[in-house]
Amino acid sequence: MVKVREEHPVFIDGTVDIEQWLIRLQDRMPIADEEALLRACKIARVAHDEGLEREENVWINGTSSYHTGLEMAMILSDLHLDEESMIAAILYRCVRENTLALSTVKDQFGAKIANLIDGVLQMAMIHAKFRSTRAKVLGQNDTQGEAIRKMLVTIVDDVRVALIKLAERTCAIRAVKTATASKRYRVAREVFDIYAPLAHRLGVGHLKWELEDLSFRYIEPQEYKRIANLISETRLDRQEYIDRVLDDIKIACSKQSIEADIYGRAKHIYSIWRKMTKKNINFSQVYDIRAVRIMVENVTQCYQVLGIVHSHWRHIPKEFDDYIASPKPNGYSSLHTAVIGPEGKTLEIQIRTPDMHQDAELGVCAHWKYKGTDVKGSNASKGYEDKISWLRSVLEWHEEVGDLDGFSNQMQEDSNAERIYVLTPEGHIVDMHSGATPLDFAYKVHTEIGHSCRGAKVAGQIVPLSYSLKIGDRIEILTTKNGQPSRDWLNKELGFVTSPRARSKIKHWFKSQDKEQNIVDGRLTLHREIQRYHFDDVDYNQIALAVNFDKDEDMYASIGAGDLSVMHVVHAAEDLYKEKQTSFPIFKETPKKATSSSDINIQGVGNLLTNIANCCLPVPGDFIGGFITQGRGVNIHRGDCVNFLQLQSQEPNRIIEVSWGHQPSSVYPVDIHINAYDRTSLLMDIMKALSVLGVNITQVRSLSNKNDSMADMRITIEIENIHSLTKIFAHISKIPNIVNVERAIV
Repeated sequence: MVKVREEHPVFIDGTVDIEQWLIRLQDRMPIADEEALLRACKIARVAHDEGLEREENVWINGTSSYHTGLEMAMILSDLHLDEESMIAAILYRCVRENTLALSTVKDQFGAKIANLIDGVLQMAMIHAKFRSTRAKVLGQNDTQGEAIRKMLVTIVDDVRVALIKLAERTCAIRAVKTATASKRYRVAREVFDIYAPLAHRLGVGHLKWELEDLSFRYIEPQEYKRIANLISETRLDRQEYIDRVLDDIKIACSKQSIEADIYGRAKHIYSIWRKMTKKNINFSQVYDIRAVRIMVENVTQCYQVLGIVHSHWRHIPKEFDDYIASPKPNGYSSLHTAVIGPEGKTLEIQIRTPDMHQDAELGVCAHWKYKGTDVKGSNASKGYEDKISWLRSVLEWHEEVGDLDGFSNQMQEDSNAERIYVLTPEGHIVDMHSGATPLDFAYKVHTEIGHSCRGAKVAGQIVPLSYSLKIGDRIEILTTKNGQPSRDWLNKELGFVTSPRARSKIKHWFKSQDKEQNIVDGRLTLHREIQRYHFDDVDYNQIALAVNFDKDEDMYASIGAGDLSVMHVVHAAEDLYKEKQTSFPIFKETPKKATSSSDINIQGVGNLLTNIANCCLPVPGDFIGGFITQGRGVNIHRGDCVNFLQLQSQEPNRIIEVSWGHQPSSVYPVDIHINAYDRTSLLMDIMKALSVLGVNITQVRSLSNKNDSMADMRITIEIENIHSLTKIFAHISKIPNIVNVERAIV
């Protein structure tokens, strides 16, 4: 949820009452040197007033640099930072707006505070660099890379710099409410791409949530309002329901002599939208809209409470995460489970100790003070170093590649992705994102290992380079001397690499190659893809203009260097092809038939009456099945309903597959032609691949030639768009014996 901005205490004339402000600050944390803090406030106020007299820019988005400094200090007090950090925060804006000299800060408060401010100033360089790379030109990111390197070095030297910067960006995005739409978007885009993920990686949960929600509010205002309205409409009912659940849990815990602090947990707007988008589900299917957090004394009690919860309510499969046994990379620990609670409603429950909660809210802030002190082997020191190690790895990568867009992608990926843990042949644990492949692993180990990778083994068995790694896999990378990366690795549809880090290293290798060779390779790659779709009379110069290149050779060179996705060019060619309105259209639209007037989809039949079974009362999100009645349509049961299971065994011919409904869309029939070396089970493998992709097949024609052992197949399928066809081509191409797959012509 978006936080309401706290106003400073003021006198009648509108000036800030510093004495009252300091009392508020002391309510949050003890202040040892009040005199130094008050002196900093006075200097900041004087600098602000002198700036007004000189007509300098001391007002940002309607908020003075002086007020911003006080607000930053309040944010840092919530993070339990020291007085040096708060003094630096109070003075930072004055130094940045040139109303106070950094040398004066050093004379008045010492080198440590001056160095903190200087570090935040270095991080401020990312603003212009980040904005300029939204439409960057090749060969112009050397200074950008240097700015990012300085920023990262500064963070590694003293993490307080990053925390002060997070506080400053929090103030900035709170203040743009009255700014122009373009400025709101620009600030929100930067905060969302860089600083919200940074807060996540440092484990500062409450800042991360606020930055994400505010950014989402300005980047996707309509979606933000839609989710906010959905939450508002159900808030009262949800709170009454949560109160009843809390009472049930308290009674159950007290019977086991467990003292627990139990309360409802608000779900943040952006996280709701992200889950709905990522899983393609409705608001009613987001399990953690209704959420409870349980705090207990120790880890043993965490698991005891988990048992209590699961004994009271049915656990939802695949909705349990043990972050105590396997903490997230940013140190987050907790137990997460989702259950079907009272009244058949879904409910998320988090269980943790007070220490886990402090780490979740404050992250690295709970440990930074141990850096450099004699706490060898302490958990606090280890927690600090674990959280900083990721920033060091990004620094190493950026020294090699210097790719600012990749840096932003890496921040986002590590913020959102779940993590898995895999093993090297020697048994060392490597942390990877969920969905990582052997190639991602190879590039994480070393760039040259990635370049020279030609195969991989998992548990001693050869696996494809597109294999999705699983927790506990032991991976061995097979390499060759003088190996080079393949351009196919950059094709997202083939799934060879899934991490921005690996992709950036592959692109960097191709950029270093000769331009003439890149033109040759890019031309071959593009022409091969265009031919698969059978576009007639292709004008490559026109396509080049459509993707912002003056001539086709520049487009080829960019494809060959890995800067331009070949599928992006194919989609541009498709748009141009449609505009010609030839007699051979790309697709002929066929509307999907509505399957039911209700929220239930009936598989393979037309409109049928549906009824929710009274015996189990399924709700959206439950696994469901249908039973065909005589004259009353289809009864919808929960998949684990006792009555349904009995009907399933007694009259299986009247059981029908059903699913929760979604908005109807259009599909397009298209013929694909497959040429392959004939073998046993070839057609079955192709059908299986299409089934996994959820493709509806309407016709199959296959002809085998015994003379040359070749098979020709023509398959009619229904797809939603050309992107689907691209994915289908990629998956079929990976099947053994396939020679070519392309769109068939009449």
